[in-house]
Amino acid sequence: MLPDPPAPLETPAPPPAPGLGAESPAPAAPLEPVPEAPNARRPLLVALATTLLVTALSYLAPKDHAGTAVGLAFLAVTWWLVLRGDEHVIRAHGLSLGGLLEPLPLDRRRLLRDAASASLWVLLLAAIIFPPFWFGFKLFWRVKMPFVFRGFESPLNEISGHFLAVALPEEAFFRGYLQTRLDAAWPPRWRVFGAELGPSLIVSSAIFAIGHFLTVPSVDRLAVFFPSLVFGWLRARTGGVGAGVVFHALCNIFSATLQRGYGFSR
Repeated sequence: MLPDPPAPLETPAPPPAPGLGAESPAPAAPLEPVPEAPNARRPLLVALATTLLVTALSYLAPKDHAGTAVGLAFLAVTWWLVLRGDEHVIRAHGLSLGGLLEPLPLDRRRLLRDAASASLWVLLLAAIIFPPFWFGFKLFWRVKMPFVFRGFESPLNEISGHFLAVALPEEAFFRGYLQTRLDAAWPPRWRVFGAELGPSLIVSSAIFAIGHFLTVPSVDRLAVFFPSLVFGWLRARTGGVGAGVVFHALCNIFSATLQRGYGFSR
């Protein structure tokens, strides 16, 4: 029996021409630029420029309105850098104030909850800090006369000024913008009484103190470095600036009350 003849060789079909059923290779995905890592240069330059601006205003503005001009400058810078953003940007910088500064409908429950929490922190710190501060005030100034309470001449104007023209603008800029941006560049590395802190606390407080010294060149103005540490701790511990605003204002009011009560000012 003769063997079967070999099967004829099949010629492979040529590949289809592009566009006629062939699958073209997927184009390579475009390379996306790697986002720049946070660095401290920009917030430090902003702090320098803002310090120069408010220092100039403190000398050039009319004396009766210099404080208000400085406060408005801090608020304007903070608005440009943070507050004109969306709610996510505002929250990340701790500037929500219970939703008051967010571009969203106000949630009253959230506002009351945040206000109650901030008030508790303020009362706790006032109970801890104000008594030894009073004692230290008497020792430092060698006070001999008894304390005599003297109220503000215009309570509404002076108290609202401490809150709205001083504490709110300074906390919004130094703790809301500056400390937050420096935290992004220099991550917190210390845990202090439940707050995650880092070099940003020291640097922002130093800039805060230098700014106070430049507007009124007196060495004792540098002492605001120490309460600034407390304000910064509050920012880190509570996640916002609300408690810091209230405590900052109360510190100023308490200090002014002691000065009046011991005859240092009217």
